[in-house]
Amino acid sequence: MKPVLLVRNDEHESFGVAPSALAWAGCDLRTVNMTRDGAILPPLEEVAAVVMFGGTPNVDDTARFPYLAAVRAITHEAVERGQPYLGICLGSQLLARALGREVVRSPEREIGFEPIRPTAEAAEDRLLAPYADGDMVVQWHEDTHELPEGAILLATGDRIAVQAYRVGETAWGIQFHQELDAIGIRAWIDLAEAETNLEAAWGKSARMLRAEAERSMAAHEERGRALFRGFAEVAREHGA
Repeated sequence: MKPVLLVRNDEHESFGVAPSALAWAGCDLRTVNMTRDGAILPPLEEVAAVVMFGGTPNVDDTARFPYLAAVRAITHEAVERGQPYLGICLGSQLLARALGREVVRSPEREIGFEPIRPTAEAAEDRLLAPYADGDMVVQWHEDTHELPEGAILLATGDRIAVQAYRVGETAWGIQFHQELDAIGIRAWIDLAEAETNLEAAWGKSARMLRAEAERSMAAHEERGRALFRGFAEVAREHGA
């Protein structure tokens, strides 16, 4: 089987539970750190599937972040080829942009643990089936988009409507950071706390975020492993 490609779009992305969950499901991995000068994405012919992780830029800010042109292109190509693709946060926004949706500033910033509301279609979805109404997921974003034309809405939220969707049978976008683990969220909170007043900027203090993580992270990690196991099954089917 060809490897699953993990694309890193932020210097503070650690991939969380994704590598171990995919590896236990039988997948080999290949990674590319797009924040490094000279980073080159492999041809899609060399990989079974793509997991596109999050990052801080808007998808159209290619002048400040030139690597966005490359990740936008590979996202569009994966959709055109029907190659398995999972976009997380920025990755979800890249998928929506590839399908013609504008990615705009959200009316509300989301941060920390927030509930999602799976739709009826999620119950039969290969990635979203493990989720129940009110399950808490990690959010950390300020951009959003409408549901792409022809996509199936799999989960919505109390404040931001599009939280998870599927395009065809092999491409998913999820707005929340389902890859994130306990180590990762502690690092993100520490970094953000050192740079800004979190409560003033995002509506939650570092203390509040740490308390949320203490309550909800164990279940969040387990759902993350289930989601990546589901994606591994799709990748194996298409990656021979």
